[in-house]
Amino acid sequence: MKLAKTSLVVLAIQLALVSSIAAKYLYQRWSCPRVWTRTVAYDPELVMRGRYLSVRLIVDGCQSTLPSAEDMTMPRDKDGVQTGKRFSIRAEQPVRFPARLKVEGNKLVAIRIPESDESTQGVMVEAVPGSSCEDLRLDMPVDFYLAEHAANPTPVGAGKELWIEVTVPPKGPPRPVQLALKDGGAWRPLAFQ
Repeated sequence: MKLAKTSLVVLAIQLALVSSIAAKYLYQRWSCPRVWTRTVAYDPELVMRGRYLSVRLIVDGCQSTLPSAEDMTMPRDKDGVQTGKRFSIRAEQPVRFPARLKVEGNKLVAIRIPESDESTQGVMVEAVPGSSCEDLRLDMPVDFYLAEHAANPTPVGAGKELWIEVTVPPKGPPRPVQLALKDGGAWRPLAFQ
């Protein structure tokens, strides 16, 4: 059976597209900053797509400001003067705002994009009522795919935290690299073969 020339051309185009995307991701993994951040896992399996952890990354938003100052509480001294830049969320509903991500001091930091700056695209960040500015979450989850026979690291027990290493590209959401479990100060990267 002979393959038609058009079939080979279509195959070559498809291989070139897939290879270019893989090359882009590989280049970004080497050139873009990487950081470990805490995460919250949910929805560990989806029957149609295989096994994965859908995780929401926790980001530090203390260098940022919320869309409205009424949604935050700043710590103050006895004279009513602000003490520091840390704040907590006091809104009744979750507050969402666009932000750009950067790595600073081994932390994943979210800086709010002002409404006047429409040229910059970012990711949506969610501030949950009652949380600290250090515990803001990315609105869109990041999927970490597990091998078929790998043990699922969730649910995480009391006193343990699930951490994920991500690459932070110039545009778009962070891309997962690996998971780790922090148990009372002990750090254990999880290997999935």
